[in-house]
Amino acid sequence: IYIEGPPGTAKTMLSEIISGAAQLQFFFYQLHRDTRLSELIGDLVISKENTEEGEEIIKQKIVKGGILTAEICLLDDISRAPGESLNVLLRILNERKFFNEDIPLLTAIATSNPTADEYYNEPLDPANLDRFILQINAKGLSYGRKWDEISEVIKLYSKDSDKREVPERVTRKMLDAYYKKLNSVKIPVEVQNLLKSFVMTLIDKYGLNETNSLISDRTFFVKSLKILKSHALLHDRKSCIAEDLRALRYMTAFRVPEEIHAMIDQIIDEVINQKKKSKKSR
Repeated sequence: IYIEGPPGTAKTMLSEIISGAAQLQFFFYQLHRDTRLSELIGDLVISKENTEEGEEIIKQKIVKGGILTAEICLLDDISRAPGESLNVLLRILNERKFFNEDIPLLTAIATSNPTADEYYNEPLDPANLDRFILQINAKGLSYGRKWDEISEVIKLYSKDSDKREVPERVTRKMLDAYYKKLNSVKIPVEVQNLLKSFVMTLIDKYGLNETNSLISDRTFFVKSLKILKSHALLHDRKSCIAEDLRALRYMTAFRVPEEIHAMIDQIIDEVINQKKKSKKSR
C-alpha cells in the first residue's frame, strides 16, 4: 500500500491503527538519504573461525530483524531511501522471501510527501511505484472538505485521555483463514472481460499511454485479480461479479492523471453499464 499526502494528514497513524487493529507484529522505519540495508533487515554479524588446516576464515551472517521478522511494516518517507537499499527492499517485499526463506510479512505500507516543489521530495521511480498495488492520495480532511469527519476528530481529541486503545478487529488466524479462502474465489469470464474493457476504455477513450500513465500488464491483468477476489470475499461471495470492479479505484491514484482518477468511479460505472446494455440488446 502506498500513501502519499502532505504532513499532518495521519498517514503514519493510519498505518499504526491498521497494525493495532489486526494485532500484528509491527515494524516502523523512517527512511532517509543514508539508510543502510542492515537497518531494515537486521544486524550484520562478522566472525572469525579457524579451519582444520589452521587457516583463518571470516564469516558473516544477518541476525534477522526489521522487515524480516515483522508481519506488517511501515516505511515512512520511502522516496528518501537511497537506490541500493530501496531496490533490495522492494525485491524482498515483492517476493516475501530472503535468500529463499519465507518471511512472515503480510503487507507493507509506504508513505511519502507529495512531489511538488515545496516539499523538496523526489518521486519514486515508476517501476518501484508500480509495486505498490493499492495507492491512496491522502489530502486530509480540511482540503477534502470532510466537515462531518472533522467534527468527529475534534470530539475525539477533546476528551481527557492521552492513551486511546485501538480495538482488535481481526486476528492473524482470521487473516490466514481468509487468505486460504481467497484462492477458491472464482472470476467468471464475464468479469474477466469487464476488466479488459476497463483498461481498454482508459486507453482508447481517455487517451492514457506510456507518457501520462502507468498501466502495466503485471498490475492490471495479474495483481488486480487478487483485489477483485478480495472484494468479493469481503462481501461473502465465492465468485466475483461486475460490482467488484469498483475496488479498482484503489489502484489508480498515482497510475493515471489526477483528473482521470477523479472520474474513476464514473468510468467503472460506464464499463459495467455498457455491458448491461449489450446484454439487453441481444
